[in-house]
Amino acid sequence: MIDRLSDAGSRHLLSTPALVCDLDLLGENVRSMAKRTAHAGIALRPHVKSHKSAYVARLQLEAGAAGLSFVKLSEAETLVTRLSRDGYPSRISALLTSPLVGPVLAKRAADLSQLCDLTLVVDNLDGVDELANAARAASLELSVLCDVDVGVARTGVAGPSEALRVVERIAASSHLLFTGVQGYGGHLQHIAGREARRGATVTSMELLRHTVEALESHGHVVALRTGGGTGTSEIDIELGLLNELQCGSYVFMDREYREALGDDAEGRFSQSLFIETTVISDNQEGHVTIDAGLKSMATDAGNPLVVGHEGNVTYRFFGDEHGLVTRGPHDPFRRGDRLRLVPPHCDPTVDKYDLIWLVRGDVVVGVADVDARGCSQ
Repeated sequence: MIDRLSDAGSRHLLSTPALVCDLDLLGENVRSMAKRTAHAGIALRPHVKSHKSAYVARLQLEAGAAGLSFVKLSEAETLVTRLSRDGYPSRISALLTSPLVGPVLAKRAADLSQLCDLTLVVDNLDGVDELANAARAASLELSVLCDVDVGVARTGVAGPSEALRVVERIAASSHLLFTGVQGYGGHLQHIAGREARRGATVTSMELLRHTVEALESHGHVVALRTGGGTGTSEIDIELGLLNELQCGSYVFMDREYREALGDDAEGRFSQSLFIETTVISDNQEGHVTIDAGLKSMATDAGNPLVVGHEGNVTYRFFGDEHGLVTRGPHDPFRRGDRLRLVPPHCDPTVDKYDLIWLVRGDVVVGVADVDARGCSQ
C-alpha cells in the first residue's frame, strides 16, 4: 500500500508530472478535522472520492473517523477489499452516498454488505424495492437512508411528502432498516465569503429539517442525519442539525477551495497536494513550457497556481501534455527547473494518477496507491 522506501530520494528526481503530497501537512489536516468534529460531538465519515487511497482512508479511520463515505459502489468494493487485505483490523462502516439503479447493482451492494457495515441511500420507490429484493435473496438486512434534495437538484427526494412515501416503503420491508436521512449540499461548498455560504447553508438545512420533522411526526426515528463537506464544516457544526459530516477535500485542499474559503474557519487546512512539473523549453522570451497540461489535472475549476510565484506569474493550458508559465521580472525560469502547482480541483486531479508520492520537505519517504482510480461504476 505505502512506504516503498526503496523509492526514497529527492523529489527533484521524480519523473514528471507527478502527484506529490506533503506527508506532515496531510497528517495535520487529518488530525485537525478529527479533533474539530470530536470536540463538537459529531461523527466524521470522510469522503473517499477526494483521495481514492486506502492509505489515506486508514489514516482517517485511525484518527477516529466513524467510517468512510463513497460515491460509487466500485470505490467501496475496491477500498474495503484493499484495507482488509492489508490487515486493517476492524470491520469498516461504509456509506454509499449515491442511489443505485437496477437489480445488478443491488446484488453487488448486498454482497459488499457481507464484508463491511454498509449503509445505502435511496430516493425512489423502485430503488427501495430493488434493494429489498437483493437483501431478501441474500437473507440479510440492509441499512438504508432516505436521500433528501437540499438544493443541489441532483439526487434526493423533493420534499417531506416524497420522503415519507420512500421511508414507509423501506419500513414495509423486513429486509431493510431505515436509519436516517442524507442531505448533502454540494452546491454550498465553494460559495465565496462566509456570510453568503452560511446563509445558503441555513436555507438548505431548513429543507432537511422540515423533512426530518415530517418523518418523526409519523413515528419514524431519524437517527442519522448525514451530509456536509469541507466548505461548510464549521457552519454545519454551528447549526447542529447534522450529526455526521462527509468532508473530503480537507485532506489535500486546492486552489478552488482556497479562493472560496480564504481565512474562514472552514479553510484552516494546509495545502498538502501538489503537481511536480518540469520546464521542458525556455526558448520564448515571455514564457516557458512545462510538462503538465490538460491530462495532468482537472480543468473544471480553471488554472492551477505556481507555488512561490502566485503573484508574479500565471499558468495556462498549452495542450494535452503541456502548460505555459509566464516569466515575471524576477522569475527567469530555465529548462530543467522544477515547479510545483496547486491543483485547481483536487478530487478529479487525483483520479488521473496511479500513485501519490509522499514527501517530507524535498525527500520522498514513500508512495500511496490511488487504489480506486477510475472506479466510476
